[in-house]
Amino acid sequence: MFRRERSIPLRGSAAALCNNLSVLQLPVRNLTHFGVVHGPSAQLLSAAPEGVPLAQRQLHAKERAGVSLPLITQVHWCVLPFRVLLVLTSHRGIQMYESDGSVMVYWHALDSGDASPVQAVFARGIASSGHFICVGTWSGRVLVFDIPAKGPNIVLSEELPGHLTSVTDIASEPSQEQDPAGEKGKGSPCLSAQDCIADMVTADDSGLLCVWRSGPEFKLLTRIPGFGAPCTSVQLWQGIIAAGYGNGQLRLYEASTGTLHAQINAHARAICALDLAPVVGKLLSAAEDTFVHIWKLNRNLKNGCIEVEHCHGECVPDTQVCGARFCDPSGSSLAVTGYDLAEILRFSSV
Repeated sequence: MFRRERSIPLRGSAAALCNNLSVLQLPVRNLTHFGVVHGPSAQLLSAAPEGVPLAQRQLHAKERAGVSLPLITQVHWCVLPFRVLLVLTSHRGIQMYESDGSVMVYWHALDSGDASPVQAVFARGIASSGHFICVGTWSGRVLVFDIPAKGPNIVLSEELPGHLTSVTDIASEPSQEQDPAGEKGKGSPCLSAQDCIADMVTADDSGLLCVWRSGPEFKLLTRIPGFGAPCTSVQLWQGIIAAGYGNGQLRLYEASTGTLHAQINAHARAICALDLAPVVGKLLSAAEDTFVHIWKLNRNLKNGCIEVEHCHGECVPDTQVCGARFCDPSGSSLAVTGYDLAEILRFSSV
């Protein structure tokens, strides 16, 4: 069971974008950072455990003189082994900041290139893997940035093909995850088990998923075809891909082989956000039907099958939910944003 806690006020409402909430917990300072997109600005808030806002900051997308402010598509904290960066994507480019948003350390302008005059140009989908930050684009390419331990010497090291439509979301997990059931690599063309460790997945508007192994050169392990609905949000946990779709379905796949383990009609409308509590394997799904559900994932060690249990459902009345995240690795608290809602809703387990 979860109970409603004190909400955190916003200066403006959240935009109607999928995955429109980012959370960074700072246990040492007993603070939690929240990031929400509102049109041409991103709102950053720091809050104490009881929900009291302690600081707010607004960031804007980089602009050219005489041109209107571009719309921001996503804000996300990337936790690297040696530093934390805040990444902001927009219709004009990609901006990377120090974790508090105080200093911009890198700016990458999007090249419209082959885009037609009527095609929207934007970046969307952000995740870190090792010392790389990966960002999706409107063209389907994924940009891989090599991040130094400190300083602004960030380099675009690779562009990953694989998608023919716009990237919607990217998820990753540490590659040293164990495989107790020995499922990784079965039915896969990888030459060795190490080659088959999937630690990143990208999704697009057609519903296609691309599964990757990161490294100095990223390797495409498998493609999981779509079925007519866009994949709006994706997560990766212990070799399990959790994918949420525009038709309200939640699907669980084996990352290394693309095998479908479970298909759940989780929501009545489009799923807008997924999140994972890695310590306990809890999966959060939120959708435009006003519901937030929490599921428990588990891999059966005898047969390698993925088991799913529904743990909790929470209705946020009269709200088009657009973002939801756990606020701690154990999944004991969560936050929710909604379109035209000028606050971040907070819930904690009882």
